[in-house]
Amino acid sequence: MSETYYIKTFGCQQNVADSERIERFYQSRGLVPAPALESADVLVLNTCVIRDRAEEKVYGMVRSLRARLGKKAPRIVVTGCLIGAATRVPGGKLMKRLTTRLPDVEFLPIEEVGFEYAPKRAAGKTASVVISNGCNNYCAFCIVPFSRGKEVSRSFEDILSEVRDAVSAGYEEVVLLGQNVNSYGADFLMDKIKENEEYILPDGARVKPVMVKHLNRHRIPTLFPHLLERVAQIAGLTKVSFISSNPWDFSDELIGVIAENENIDRVIHLPVQAGSDAVLKRMNRWYTREEYLALIENIRASVPGVRFTTDIIVGFPGETEEQFEETVDLIRRVDFDKTFIAWYSPRHGTAATKGMIDDVPIEEKQRRYHELDAVAFKGKK
Repeated sequence: MSETYYIKTFGCQQNVADSERIERFYQSRGLVPAPALESADVLVLNTCVIRDRAEEKVYGMVRSLRARLGKKAPRIVVTGCLIGAATRVPGGKLMKRLTTRLPDVEFLPIEEVGFEYAPKRAAGKTASVVISNGCNNYCAFCIVPFSRGKEVSRSFEDILSEVRDAVSAGYEEVVLLGQNVNSYGADFLMDKIKENEEYILPDGARVKPVMVKHLNRHRIPTLFPHLLERVAQIAGLTKVSFISSNPWDFSDELIGVIAENENIDRVIHLPVQAGSDAVLKRMNRWYTREEYLALIENIRASVPGVRFTTDIIVGFPGETEEQFEETVDLIRRVDFDKTFIAWYSPRHGTAATKGMIDDVPIEEKQRRYHELDAVAFKGKK
């Protein structure tokens, strides 16, 4: 009789997409899905580590499961961002905590579940397609460069092939996923810049990569506008969405592609994180408040009916009441469809924990959270 597995997924949409490949990974080894967690021989925990609470959920679940089932508990395999962060965060503190609190579980680095395993998608009309993994931005609050590693893009051809396969299987919508989705292909183009060559797309079109100076930084060229355009043109797709995008990499070329293709989603997730230039600078976000607002207006002028969602962190180290009120003002000005708010949670290994003091009391973080929530969702609940 075949062993059974059950996958429990924590965290973001990309983790959900990873679990679809993990499922195929285990099926290729002869395991079959269990109807419930309690009846599985192998329990796979695909973890999130973006905040302390996400990590604690994993430890709590394992502790509760073993207390409830005893010797009947399944063999536990931990994969995902917790394993990635534990192996990459300097100093070994996170790995020590992980092995101390979960001493008898197996670890499966997500890199071992490669893209050669086609996702086993759930029934429905929407397919998630991962286009890149990792991030190079090193925002001061974010552990993703450690949990996921450096940004690596999938090949243009493989992505288009997966989208076509999904459409052939009956999916009408696709969501393109990446930690910084609109910097897709920058790694390919940087290689071409070094070689002073053009990048040739699968359809023969040529892209001449150019570094553009903006303020004190260079904007790295990306292939995302070209990829998004080719995906949108695949017959049978009624909607193409993408998440999550960085305002810094949202080019005029990308705006033009969205405007010209009506099946590209008119709801755009554009995380701002804060409305104060001082806070944005400490966060290592590469844009100013005014640049963000100008980008919003540029997109609105080019794409009629566009709507926006965003992410906000309140209580970042050093955030004053005046700086918080700048965020409140930005939320009012943009009038986002949805605002996903979190109070700052220190993550070991990030720049914020190395050189900044977590000086906003938790009570004040919670107060700011609730105040911003009331402004963001006024009339929308």
